[in-house]
Amino acid sequence: MRTLTPIEARVLATLMEKARTVPDSYPLSLNALLLGCNQKTSRDPMMELTEAQAQAAIDALKALSLVFQASSSRVPRFEHNFQRGFGVSEAQAVLLGLLMLRGPQTPGELRTNSERWYKFADIASVEDVLGELQARGEDSGVVTVVQLPRAAGMREQRWVHLLCGEGALPAFSPANAGHAAVDAEVEPVSLGQAERLQQRLETLETQVLQLQAQLAHLQKELGVSQA
Repeated sequence: MRTLTPIEARVLATLMEKARTVPDSYPLSLNALLLGCNQKTSRDPMMELTEAQAQAAIDALKALSLVFQASSSRVPRFEHNFQRGFGVSEAQAVLLGLLMLRGPQTPGELRTNSERWYKFADIASVEDVLGELQARGEDSGVVTVVQLPRAAGMREQRWVHLLCGEGALPAFSPANAGHAAVDAEVEPVSLGQAERLQQRLETLETQVLQLQAQLAHLQKELGVSQA
C-alpha cells in the first residue's frame, strides 16, 4: 500500500467518521463528502477542497480498494473499505481515522474524541491499541503511527499517523529537543494551582503596600526623611 496524499487521507477519514456518526446518511454522496471534508470543526488542518479534488481522491482510493461506490442509489454514493484494506481491527481503525482527521493527539484526547466512534474503557485501552499499531508496524516494516517527543508543558506525548509518509510529520527541530526535555521535567501547573498562586501573589502585594504605609507613618512620627 503506497502512502496517501493529505487529500486522500481527508476523504478516507471523513468516510470513516460519517459511517460511525451518521449511519443513516451513509454511504455519502460526493456533495455530503465534500462538506464533511471541509468542516470547520474537528479538522486539523482545515481544508477547502473542491469537488474536482474530492473526486480525484475518490478515484485514487477506489484504485487502491480503499473506497467503493455503492450500487443501490441513483446518485453516486461512496463507502470506505479501510479496515479490510489495511487489515486492522475496529479499534485500530478508529484511532488511525481520528489521527487523520484531527492531527497529532494524546491518548487522552483520542479517547475523548472517539466517544461517537467507539467506546474505549479508559486511556490505558487507547494506549494498548496504539502499542498494537506500533508493534504491528515494527513486525511488518510498515509503520502507521509514531509517538512524538513530549511537548513543553504536556503530561502526555502526542501520537501521529504515518499513512501520508514521514514528510507529513509536524516539524520538531533538534534545537528544540533539549528545551522540550527540560520542560518535560517540570510538572505542568493546573488551573486551580494557577488561581491559588494568583491569589497568594495578590495577598503578598497587599501586605507589601500595608508595610510601606506603616513605614512611611513611622518615619513621619520620628521625623526621619524617606531615602
